[in-house]
Order: sequence, then structure tokens, then C-alpha cells
Amino acid sequence: MLVIDASACVRALLANDGWAPIARDRLTAPPVMWSETLSTLRELSWRGVVSIPNAEAALAALADAPVERLAPPGLAAEAWHVAVTLGWAKTYDAEYVALARILGARLLTLDARLRRGAGRLVDVIGPSEV
Repeated sequence: MLVIDASACVRALLANDGWAPIARDRLTAPPVMWSETLSTLRELSWRGVVSIPNAEAALAALADAPVERLAPPGLAAEAWHVAVTLGWAKTYDAEYVALARILGARLLTLDARLRRGAGRLVDVIGPSEV
């Protein structure tokens, strides 16, 4: 089982190989992943990094992403605890770490800062390590 963050989701949505590299694992994410993915796709298109048609296609594909949305009891409290423990002002990234802790799962991210911090609390991997 993998908890994936928005950076990993965006990569899968925009990559030629899509979900294939991580498809053998059960993919899960906290609800915040969908809004962060939406925001990232919009930012990438606004900056001209991704064409508007490609960003919109990725957004449409998000609805069918093979990722299970999970918000188990205690997720918010655990995210708060993670943020306090890691000295983070916000809890967005802490939700991914909290879900991984609750599920006993690994966290998949492309975010180097998240990887450095969260690695103290959960097993964090990048796409090449799946």
C-alpha cells in the first residue's frame, strides 16, 4: 500500500507511462490530495509549463485516478501531531504523513522537503523506488 501526495499524482497524470510504474500497489491518499493536485495543474498551466489542453486532460483523468480517498477517524488529530512534531506551520503535507502512519504504509512523493521531514516518521519513497 502506498499513500501518494499531489506531486506523485501530478507526475502520473502528466507522464506518458501514467500510473503504470505504481499500479501494482494499492494507492491511497487523504482528501487534500485532490485539491492540491487541482491547484498544481492550474499553476503549471498558468506558468506555461504544461499546455492548457494537457492540464485539462490531466484534470479530467484525475476523476478516474486509481487512488482511494481515505479519511479515517483521527486523521486530523494525527496530522496536527505530525505538524507539531516536525515543526511545520501548516498541516497539508502532514495529512499525507498522518495517513501513512495510521495505515502503516509508505509515502510516495517527489517533494524533497516533504521527504526529508517525513522520513523521520514514515518510510518515504520516490517513484524510482516503487
